[in-house]
Amino acid sequence: MKVSTDTTADDARLEDAKQIIDRVLDALWMERGISDNTLSAYRSDVLKFAEWLALRGIHLLHAHDADLRLYLAGLDNRSVRTLSRRLSSLRQFYGHLVREGHMQHDPSVRIESPRLGRPLPKSLTEEEVEALLQAPDAGTTLGLRDRCMLEVLYATGLRVSELVGLMLTQINQRQGIVRVTGKGNKERLVPLGAEALDWLQKYLQEARPVLVKDQAIDALFPNRRGTKMTRQAFWHLIKRHARLAGISKPISPHVLRHAFATHLLNHGADLRVVQMLLGHSDISTTQIYTHVARERLKSLHAEHHPRG
Repeated sequence: MKVSTDTTADDARLEDAKQIIDRVLDALWMERGISDNTLSAYRSDVLKFAEWLALRGIHLLHAHDADLRLYLAGLDNRSVRTLSRRLSSLRQFYGHLVREGHMQHDPSVRIESPRLGRPLPKSLTEEEVEALLQAPDAGTTLGLRDRCMLEVLYATGLRVSELVGLMLTQINQRQGIVRVTGKGNKERLVPLGAEALDWLQKYLQEARPVLVKDQAIDALFPNRRGTKMTRQAFWHLIKRHARLAGISKPISPHVLRHAFATHLLNHGADLRVVQMLLGHSDISTTQIYTHVARERLKSLHAEHHPRG
């Protein structure tokens, strides 16, 4: 396929494609409540394909299966996960255009997704979690806040964006539950547990008033300036406390979410219950944790059974 030499026409095609991409993504946001991060990834993926097409004198709406296959073939040095995500973004984009009658043919429909492996999620032992929870100095304002955040995260299995985005109105101390708005604006109720609730009440009485001072802020866990904490700030926070706890494994907020799910299953929780608590729309997403629990049971058997 030849590369176009008519740069003016190419620029016009690309500019038109950008406007179409924005309109489609706005529609998908309205229809499905897709998060800003997901929309940004969709836009980046579709725009890369539009740019590739424009260089070859092809408009985004005139792409064929062969064009998409050639484009993906040129990305063969990328990871399988990246290829899969780009194809998924294009399927969302073209699928919407076909449903709305703006296109008759979806160039992505006959292309198979590259097969993704299902790596087991990293997790922590119960002893490592206990060490992590005890790492913050709860005798200080920030230490008490950090201890409370870690306790709530481990007790509920929230996503980091859900944790740092918690508002005071989402906590029901009397019932001991937190109301979470997750992906796709889906709401779920998650129990806090007695230990996390105790730390939360202590934090609300002693630390949070010091952090917010006289500011009218609804964020449950503000930063040291009394404003909403970012995901990145909490990521650094949990890494710092992991070092203090002597945990050498790679760690992130998501690892504690994995530990929440794994430890529940290890102690006999039903998979459907774990699915509801995690906010997974599909049980297949949760099923990966059964492999983690099974490996844990195998190692325990090998270690403690006289014929293991």
